[in-house]
Amino acid sequence: MKKHIPNSVTCLNLFSGCLGIVFAFQGNLIWASYAIVIAAVFDFFDGMLARLLKAYSDIGKELDSLADMVSFGVLPSVIVYQLFALSPQIDFGASWLSFSVFIIAVFSALRLAKFNIDTRQSENFIGLPTPANALLIASFPLIIGDSSTYFADFILNQWFLAIFSLVMSLLLVAEVPLISLKFKSLKFKENLLRYILIISSVLLLLFLKFEAVPVIIIIYFLVSLVQFRTGDKDLLRK
Repeated sequence: MKKHIPNSVTCLNLFSGCLGIVFAFQGNLIWASYAIVIAAVFDFFDGMLARLLKAYSDIGKELDSLADMVSFGVLPSVIVYQLFALSPQIDFGASWLSFSVFIIAVFSALRLAKFNIDTRQSENFIGLPTPANALLIASFPLIIGDSSTYFADFILNQWFLAIFSLVMSLLLVAEVPLISLKFKSLKFKENLLRYILIISSVLLLLFLKFEAVPVIIIIYFLVSLVQFRTGDKDLLRK
C-alpha cells in the first residue's frame, strides 16, 4: 500500500499541470503560473516520500516523467505561447514565430527521456532540470503583474520570447553538470553549497519577490559551477 503514496502525489502533480493548461488557454496566466508552483511542490514531495518510505518502483519513475512532461513541459510552453499573443506584433514572421515556443515542450521530453536512462544523474543533474525551467517561465506572468512597465515591456517582446525559448531548450539537454537538492544527510559541511543556494533563494524571494526567480536560476548555475570545479570533475565522463 505504501508504494502507492508517492505515486498518488505524482498524480497530483499531473492534475495541477492539467489545470494549469486550462487556466493558460483561458488567459489566466497568473493561475497557470501558480499551477506550476503547486506541481513543483508535489514533485518535490513525491521523491521525498519515495525515499522515506523506500517505495521505489519502475512505474513510479515513469509516472513521474509523464507528469513532469505535462506540468513542466507542455504547460510552460502554453504560457510562453500566450505571452507571445499578448506581445506587440512584429512585422515579419509573427504567425509562425509564435509556434517556435513549443520547442520547450519538445526539449523537455528529450530532457526527461535522457534523465531516465542516464546513470550519471543519480546524485547530480546534467542539463537544466525541467522544474527549474518551468518555474522560471512561471515567474514571467507574476513579474508582469507585480512590477514596472519596464519588465513587462522586456518580457512581452516576441524576439525575446523566441530566443529565450531556444536558449532554455538547449540548456535542458546541455552537457552541463548542475547541483541536485537531494539531501543524503542534513550535515552542513556535506551540503554547504545546497544550503547557500536555499538560503540565498529565500532571502532574494523575500526582498525581490517574483523578480528574484531569474536571479536564483543564475545563482543556481554559479553554485553548480563551483561544485563542479571543486568536486566531481569526472562527472561528465562517467
